[in-house]
Amino acid sequence: MLPLIAGGIAGFTTDVALFPLDTLKTRMQSREGFLRAGAFKGVYAGLGPAAVGSFPGAALFFHSYEWMKQQGYSHMASSSVAEVVACIVRVPTENVKQNLQANRFASVGAAFGHLVRTRGFYNGYLTTIAREIPFSAVQFPLWEHGKVLIARAQQRPCSPLESAACGSLAGGFAAAITTPIDVVKTRLMTSPDKYNAGMLRAFATMHAEEGFAVFASGIKPRVMWISIGGFVFLGSYEMSIKLLFYRCTSTSTTACSARP
Repeated sequence: MLPLIAGGIAGFTTDVALFPLDTLKTRMQSREGFLRAGAFKGVYAGLGPAAVGSFPGAALFFHSYEWMKQQGYSHMASSSVAEVVACIVRVPTENVKQNLQANRFASVGAAFGHLVRTRGFYNGYLTTIAREIPFSAVQFPLWEHGKVLIARAQQRPCSPLESAACGSLAGGFAAAITTPIDVVKTRLMTSPDKYNAGMLRAFATMHAEEGFAVFASGIKPRVMWISIGGFVFLGSYEMSIKLLFYRCTSTSTTACSARP
């Protein structure tokens, strides 16, 4: 129960606080280009859907991640399975959010209605998973290993602040190397009429029309966003776990489960 609540808090805090950076990244990656997609105007477009989906998506991720670790699976395997589970919630909200960020629709209702009519809520689902699995397979082992090294060097458990620093470094590195897949995911979600033949065909089309440089679109705001986000997300997760666990043990309530 603790990872479920703490993960939801961490996800909501991060997505809302850093939303403008995510918008700039999406606009740089869109087919229309940064300026036509809105540039610096309306950088909070799509915040509502993102806020609605962030808590359950992150909650599902951390609940699955911690459960898998308890079963004896590696950090890499645990995070990969957790991403597949979280994407069930994350992808529909991403589709609504990114279409609003790219200024394809004027309101949440218009974007939602279009996705209902075209059955497009899961556009880019496999591409999102193809991005999230390598991302988490890099970020979470690095994060966990960094915490172990700090704890070993200091002969004490890693603090939430130190955990946040490890998460920032791990997230920034993982973000950089998975940016090409993120660009393709954005195109599949915001231009399904152009890239409707799947991830591999989208890669080929984008390369033929725009060259290799297109796959680095938005890398700077993405790395900045996820580096800061890794600090906030994993730091607030550890802090939430610590505070919730302290409250559970101090009140001796049976509603709380032991910390993983």
